[in-house]
Amino acid sequence: MHPRRAIAPPGVSCLDPGIAEAMNSSRHLRVPAHGHGPGIDRKALWVVSELGLPAIVRSCVSCRSARHHPTGKVRVNANHKLLDVWLLICCDRCGRTSKIPVHERVNVRALDNERLRLFENNDPAVVRQLTMDATLARRAGHQLDWTGTWQLDTDLPFYDLQDADAAPLEVVVRFELPAPVRVEKLLTAGFGLSRPALRGMVDSGRIRLPLPVGARAREDLTFLVVAPPRSPGDVGSRPGGGGPVEGGGGRRGSGPAVSSSDEG
Repeated sequence: MHPRRAIAPPGVSCLDPGIAEAMNSSRHLRVPAHGHGPGIDRKALWVVSELGLPAIVRSCVSCRSARHHPTGKVRVNANHKLLDVWLLICCDRCGRTSKIPVHERVNVRALDNERLRLFENNDPAVVRQLTMDATLARRAGHQLDWTGTWQLDTDLPFYDLQDADAAPLEVVVRFELPAPVRVEKLLTAGFGLSRPALRGMVDSGRIRLPLPVGARAREDLTFLVVAPPRSPGDVGSRPGGGGPVEGGGGRRGSGPAVSSSDEG
């Protein structure tokens, strides 16, 4: 287990240190003790690791730059029994502060007391959650740019995808942040496969996915890799053809990891 360390997206001077700490404290990754399917003897953990918060894409009124990041502050304004709550963000280029409406003209009783206290105390975990909230982004009219916010770390022992006798493999994919990542990208990176080879294995049933290979995932998932079907003439022999394919990422920190900047 590596010690936690504060992380922040490069070049963002207005990121509050508390948000970086919240990013680290949000990690609760556990691998199931046993595979949940019948005959599952091997398992591996892949982690979509958090490198930083997404950029908030909206036009700056001062310099017309489009990239912003949170300041780490939440502003709460009370007018009698009505409350306004804003997430404060700053322009990456000129540093101008602007605000994103979280709640507007809501009755003070409509907000949970604990939630209101977290807003008033600029809780870093709340700032982090609001920054990544896709629903809030749609309502406020901005977009989220996830480039550079994640990388894929794999903990995968050598596994020969061509071995007809290979035990079924269960792969657990954990997301440290809700970045939308194409399933195809995860698997080609994790196994070191080309896209045609991957799609061939999915079409043949070798790789069994809980969602379409072309879909984007943003939360934990589990998939299976099973041995190729044998024809009667293959009994007692190993299939010919391509050689072994080893997992692409290696253990965390021990090899090249695939990041969101590589996604095409």
